Amino acid sequence: MFFDEEIDKVVSKEWKKFIYGDTCIESNMRSIILDSWKRSRQYSVDPLKIKNQVISKEELNRIILRKQNLINVASSYINKIYSFVKGSGFVVYITDEDGTILSLVGDEDIITSANKYSGLCIGANRGEYYAGTNAIATSLAIDEPVQVYGSEHWVKFHQKYTCSAAPIHDEDNNIIGCLDITGIKENVHSHTLGMIVAAVDGIEKEMKIINAYNKIFIANNQLSTTLNSINSAIIVVSKNGNILHLNHSALEMFNLHSNCINKRINDILEYDKHILNFENITNNYMDIEITVKNISCSITTVNYNNKYDQIEGYVISFREMKRIHKIVNKYSGFSATYTIDSIIGHSSLISYVKKLCQKASKSISNVLILGESGTGKELVAQSIHNASSRHNEPFIAINCGALPKGLIESELFGYEGGAFTGAIKEGKPGKFELADGGTVFLDEIGDMPLDTQVNLLRVLQNKEIVRIGGNKPKPIDVRIIAATNKNLFQCIKNNTFREDLYYRLNVFTINVPPLRERKSDITDLVYHFINYYNYSLNKNVTKIDDAAMNAMINYSWPGNVREMENIVERAINIVDTDEITIKDLSYELLYAFESDDIKIEPPFTQSKKIKSIHYESISNYEDLNYKKTNLEKDELIRALISSQGNAVKASDELGISRRTLYRKLEKYNISIENYR
Repeated sequence: MFFDEEIDKVVSKEWKKFIYGDTCIESNMRSIILDSWKRSRQYSVDPLKIKNQVISKEELNRIILRKQNLINVASSYINKIYSFVKGSGFVVYITDEDGTILSLVGDEDIITSANKYSGLCIGANRGEYYAGTNAIATSLAIDEPVQVYGSEHWVKFHQKYTCSAAPIHDEDNNIIGCLDITGIKENVHSHTLGMIVAAVDGIEKEMKIINAYNKIFIANNQLSTTLNSINSAIIVVSKNGNILHLNHSALEMFNLHSNCINKRINDILEYDKHILNFENITNNYMDIEITVKNISCSITTVNYNNKYDQIEGYVISFREMKRIHKIVNKYSGFSATYTIDSIIGHSSLISYVKKLCQKASKSISNVLILGESGTGKELVAQSIHNASSRHNEPFIAINCGALPKGLIESELFGYEGGAFTGAIKEGKPGKFELADGGTVFLDEIGDMPLDTQVNLLRVLQNKEIVRIGGNKPKPIDVRIIAATNKNLFQCIKNNTFREDLYYRLNVFTINVPPLRERKSDITDLVYHFINYYNYSLNKNVTKIDDAAMNAMINYSWPGNVREMENIVERAINIVDTDEITIKDLSYELLYAFESDDIKIEPPFTQSKKIKSIHYESISNYEDLNYKKTNLEKDELIRALISSQGNAVKASDELGISRRTLYRKLEKYNISIENYR
């Protein structure tokens, strides 16, 4: 409706009655206005004064920053509305949900006048609890569009104006602001409120569109972040084979650029499409091995659907087999722990070995380590690996003498699914595949069967392996370190070792000296093992007496460093003080050590205790040899008892190979089954 001066006079009279406590005639008032007056009085808003409630500049900036999206969207609507009423004495402005004015546009004279007489400015608050009844305050209070005419305003200084306002909602129907137009009361038109309501409707719809785009943007960011947080290479393709997304891992693995988005995946990636066609995936696949751009990968595919449960495309995950093997190796213990500093001793012989290890670590050539059993050949191999550029890659040790002949090739080179009875249907990688990028340590290489030597020679020459039951070679990058306690020249003469393999391996040879040839290192080794087993066994042994140390130095050490470690461990276990004495040492060492008045208690043998032996009673070689023979048998039995009949553990404890263990058991007619 247009402004009606007569009605305004009636309302003005009712307003005067109300503010002075008289009862007004409700029929002369609109209910929403009377209710607002009641709230204004309850808020103690003085109707005869202007309350200039203007927030600080800092607080205003914080609110504007929080409401920036609303202000940006509403600005175009405010300017459009003002273009319709420009020059007719109107101001258009927007507030937040509390009634704080955030932005305004209007005729300069009305802005100046409104600021002077009613406190209208950016940062002012038009809520009912500050300004009493007005269109902004009442529309926010009742959550409806409202037009307030002249005398309907609570504060007298506002009564020269008419204002029209409508609340603005977000997509969840929460009030986020208010749009208002204020002008001289005589200039108001009934269409003014309709114009404001239409503008608010446009603002709300545009805000919803912006929020929808923002959610899509966030979803895309979440997808991108999720894909990039995955170590596997991920490519998302549409049902017609176009690339929609790919993560950083895919870009790096296949040396791609982000401009391949929307291009066909088969135009981007080179692979064998007879195994799996990425543009024609008919099922979900799990861990399919395939070579993509010369990279061996394990591929998993998962389809995604639309809301009608129709397939729209696939997510393809590429995991580099080399990385999978690295993870397997990490949790399977396929790593080297010893370094060159782990090689204990300062003798010229062992110092030369350390020097050779340093040189070997800087080379890519194969290494052959020679030495008696127990001298620490694997320690040397690990120290070379850890000092080399491959130190972060796998170190896989294989005992060629411990593997059954029928299994050694499948262990080394792996097999395809169904290659033989009992094979895993998916196939299994061999140690060479698992060690890709790292080092393979072939211990007891002299015990490798001849037919396996042929395949090993092919691996060394071609740098690739073929799984058992397979026909496709797989390139590998491994360094070979081999070791043996055998005379390989003699093995070549006996036709048990290939001459061509020997020369292929014997590029960088390191001879590890037996302990008896580096006696100056014995004291260092003894105290090294004392410290180690003090820690692991929670003991506090600090010294070893002279007699015991002399026995250690003068002993021939047929089992070398491994034998010494076992002797020190045994002594740490049984000693009751902080000092190891000669009686705490093992019996084989004591029998070999000549002393004048030392009695020892030999071990139990099958629950029968042998009488004490006085060293002086051992007067001839045959008697001594007889006692040593019995001692060897006793030690075999002790090792079988402690290992519960486990041949591998027993042979390691004795410092001999499994073959040697079985020969000795046969010699003394000992059945290993009795100890399991």
